[in-house]
Amino acid sequence: MTSDLLFVYGSLMRGFDHPMARLLAANADFLGDAWCRGRLYLAQDYPGLVSSDEAADIVHGELYRLRQPLALLRELDMYEACGERFAEPTEYVRRLLSVQVADGRACDGSIQTAWTYLYNWPVEKLPRISTGRFLER
Repeated sequence: MTSDLLFVYGSLMRGFDHPMARLLAANADFLGDAWCRGRLYLAQDYPGLVSSDEAADIVHGELYRLRQPLALLRELDMYEACGERFAEPTEYVRRLLSVQVADGRACDGSIQTAWTYLYNWPVEKLPRISTGRFLER
């Protein structure tokens, strides 16, 4: 299974003056605010998403449709230092997950399958961002 959608929850979101956020904005269409089940942790000055099945565990972010998914995901994999070129275990892994579109009108239906970058290192000693919103940490 694959997708041309990407869920972002940290420095790739709109409003961040970061080269990779600008790259995403120039090569993808913003579909709207979205959320997924998960827990958000602060790893240094950036967030890490860990999946969760708990109903109360929500991470808020944004959903994008990538115009050239393979090329852009390759660039983002390099930025996130994940994939076969990097020694295991990488800090992040790119995975497909279910994402709920906040207003339901941004896509065909409100639940989508999108790529995201999950945090892949231990989180026991990291502070949790209990709001699930990186901007409100």
